[in-house]
Formats: sequence, structure tokens, C-alpha cells
Amino acid sequence: MALSCSLRLMRLRTCWPVSLKQASLSTAPDEDWRQVAGRNEATRKRWMKEKKPRQDCSLPGLESSWEERLTNVATPLWRFPYEEQLKVKSESQKKVLQTLASRLRELGTDKLEITQRPDGLCCPLRSVVPSPVVNGYRNKSTFSVNRGPDGNPKTVGLYVGTGRARNIVCVRANHLENMPEKHKQVAQCYEEFLQQSPLDPCLLFHQGGHWRELTVRTNSSGHTMAIFTFHPQDLSQEELCTQKALLKEFFTCGPGAVCSLTSFYFQESIMTRSSHQQSPYQLLYGEPYIFEEVLGLKFRISPDAFFQINTAGAEVLYQTVGKLSRADKNTVLLDVCCGTGAIGLSLAHQASKVVGVEVVEQAVEDARWNAALNGISNCEFHSGKAETVLPQFLMSREDDRLLVAVVNPSRAGLHYRVVRAIRNCEAIRTLIYVSCKPEGEAMRNFLEFCCPPDSGKKLVGEPFAPLLAVPVDLFPHTMHCELVMLFTR
Repeated sequence: MALSCSLRLMRLRTCWPVSLKQASLSTAPDEDWRQVAGRNEATRKRWMKEKKPRQDCSLPGLESSWEERLTNVATPLWRFPYEEQLKVKSESQKKVLQTLASRLRELGTDKLEITQRPDGLCCPLRSVVPSPVVNGYRNKSTFSVNRGPDGNPKTVGLYVGTGRARNIVCVRANHLENMPEKHKQVAQCYEEFLQQSPLDPCLLFHQGGHWRELTVRTNSSGHTMAIFTFHPQDLSQEELCTQKALLKEFFTCGPGAVCSLTSFYFQESIMTRSSHQQSPYQLLYGEPYIFEEVLGLKFRISPDAFFQINTAGAEVLYQTVGKLSRADKNTVLLDVCCGTGAIGLSLAHQASKVVGVEVVEQAVEDARWNAALNGISNCEFHSGKAETVLPQFLMSREDDRLLVAVVNPSRAGLHYRVVRAIRNCEAIRTLIYVSCKPEGEAMRNFLEFCCPPDSGKKLVGEPFAPLLAVPVDLFPHTMHCELVMLFTR
């Protein structure tokens, strides 16, 4: 088997070009591009008409209308000065709070004095807190492999088009301003590797093929982790060994060495998305983790662990959460959907104790390791689904200290059992909800937390009331920002 691997490596090396162009290539920003259509697109178009874009709005070296279309979809506010972008986002958050106020009135809640607010908001809205970094802020990018506008099935980039219209293509995005150059460089090298590989990309699972996504993670020190996703189909272990060896050789000794990867992983996956437990990440080279510093604390980041996409913006976000929480030595802080523990650990010095809950087991291991690394002893982290772990924890606790709950769920929002557990726990008087899409499932959660008691839904606890909303921009050039909602009762 070793001889077979070596022979194939020698054959591939003869195909490698002497030099590699340093052209930039970027891809889909995981969550951003898919959300700019529909309602947000109407807002963007209105502002495009009403506001004058900055004068340097041309894209030097733009190769095609596809790239221009991609840039406008992935980063729809890139044409505007950053101050104007913040105004767009502020207007969007106002609509969220107006919608919430209207829905709460329909529910007949008597805890709000929203009828006295001339702006129609459910609570005061502060100005959007700007991101300290506007360009190249993303510390994680996921790149797709599919057919490009020119028909090349091994194009690495970002999707443009819709499945309904059957016009999806993968476009090389050279000009996305929110992507760091390192991510683009790794993607360029990956495409170079794919062009030399005898294996086809996996465009549709049932049609065969192997090469799939690339994820790149970086930190503020310039360290870079790459994760390559591969569909094994019916390849033998020897053939899989060969592909992993070829990939490693390309990025350590071949043209890809220009990327100076700190580490890279290989994941064999037969599903669209797989966790480490479902399809283990195989370390092919380098260190197993990268590290990042936030507010003076050091965090270990695993391949699939959640970490805020904008590190500098995350610091501002966590400071905002800390101020709103007013946690002190007489309170216990619940960090629900805690990821690697960033929020809880950054607020541990304020609270008497921090309890974190996270479904990704590896992220919990990182959180525990991060606590030990930073000498923080008043934190504990639990692995499992929040809808299972949190109710059990709240029912079994014998502590009489007040609780402050901080929730930072995915766009799917909180499970109903999580909402019910928090709502029915009298010790929780303060709730902070962090959402990157408050107009989505988070709105359902807001209503469940604030609606009048409903025994049929088992929401018997005293309702919360929105007290303050603070938008924090973690996604310059896009329509999105994080909304931090403070609820009290």
C-alpha cells in the first residue's frame, strides 16, 4: 500500500505547476449570503435608490458579470460608506422591535407600555455598535466545489442562483471585502489541486464523485486551519490513503505550501453536514487546534466548534452582554448554547458561578480546557441538547441564588422546552437573548417568553418584558448584525 501511495504521489508531482498565481478566491460566507434575498433585498434596493454609494464603487479587475452579481448578493452593502451601512441595519432592527410590539399587543400582554411609545417600538433601541474591523474580518469561511459559469465542475467558490430556477453556479469570488486574503489563497490552492486530481467532485451524492467542501479557519495571529470534506463513495481504504497522502503532499511540499497551513483535517462524510461524532475529523498535518485571544482570555478552537465569525466584533458583543447582564457575585450565569464557552468565560469574573450548556461535545471539551487554561475555576460546562440538559439542571438545583440566563442559539432559535424551562424558573429574573436573525425563529422565542401565562402550553411562569435592545454589527457589508435583547421580570 505504501508503494502504491508513493507511485501516485510521484505521478501527481509531475503535474504540479512550477509557480502558483496568487490570485484571490473566496467563497460563500456560511450564513450571510443565503439571507440577503426576499425581505432584506427590498430594503437594500430602497437604500440603493435613496442613498448615494461611495465613489470608489467599481470593482477593479472584475472578471465577469457573475462575479459582480456574487459580490452584490454576498455583500449587498459594500458600495456604501460604513456609516450608511449602520443606518440600514438600524432601520432593520427598528422594524423587528415594531413587529414584536405589534405581536405582543395582539397577545394582550399587560406588561408593556408600548402604546405610550411614539416610535411604536417594544423597548428603547440603542444605536448600532460598530465593528472594530470592517474588511477581511471573517475568521471562518466555507467554500463549495461545483460547476462554474464556464462549465468547470471543479470550481471552488460561492453559490449564485436558486434551486427553484435551476440556475445555481459556483462562482470564484475574488472581490468579497469581508473575506481575508488568506482564505482566498487557500481556496485558490485547493482548486489548483482539484484540477490535477483524477477524482471528480461530488456535485450530487447519488451521481458519484468525491471532492466536496473546504472550510478555512484563521486567528488574529495568522494561524490557519483547513478542513477538506470528501465523499468516500466505494473507495477502498488503500485508495482513501492515497488521496489523503496526495492532499498532504500538495499542501506541505507542493504548490499549496505557499498557504503555510498550521494544520489541516480530512473528513470522510456521506451527509451534507456531519459532526465529529458522525464523521471524525482526521488530522493529516500540524497542530490539532488553533488559538484565539478575546478580552485577554485564550480560547482553543476545534475544527467544528462554534466561534463568532468576527473576533474583534465578538469582543464588543461580549462586553455589551456583560454590561446588560449586571451579573454579580450573588448570581449564577447560565450560558445556553455556549459553544467554546466564550461568553461565560468572559463574564466569569462578574458572577459567582457560570454554567454552560452546548450540544457539540468537542466544543464542550474546548470550553473546559479553555477554563483551565485561563485559570477560571467557577465554570462548569455540560454536553448535550439544551432541551434535555437545562430542564434537568434547573429542576435539580438546590441553590437559592438568582440566575441570569444568556442564550445565543443558532438561527433555528431555542427549542420550546428550553423556553419553557427558563420561563417557569422563578429564579431567572434577567434574560439576555443574542440573535443574528431576530426576525426569524428568534421572534417566536421572544413571544413565548413575553406572552401571558398559558397553562395549555405549560408557560405558567411570570412573563418577561423587553427592556432594551442593542444591535452589535459583526457582519459589515451584509444586511445582518447581532441583536442583543434584554428581558426582565
